[in-house]
Amino acid sequence: MGGMTSPATRVLLGVRGMNREAGERVAAHLLALPGVSRATPDDGQIEVHYDPSQHTVMDLVRAVRTQGFLAGML
Repeated sequence: MGGMTSPATRVLLGVRGMNREAGERVAAHLLALPGVSRATPDDGQIEVHYDPSQHTVMDLVRAVRTQGFLAGML
């Protein structure tokens, strides 16, 4: 299954001020991280499926912040 070492964990992150276009950019950035199998943006939030043996939720939040947005778990 996609080379993941443990089952994917799903998290919904709230992202302040993120519209659909910016969401696509943030999703692409998250998908570039090893262990992230899915990143589905929507207005103001992004659903991320990731391998918890490779990342914590805070790692994902920090990755979103590098794209210029405030984020947190919903």
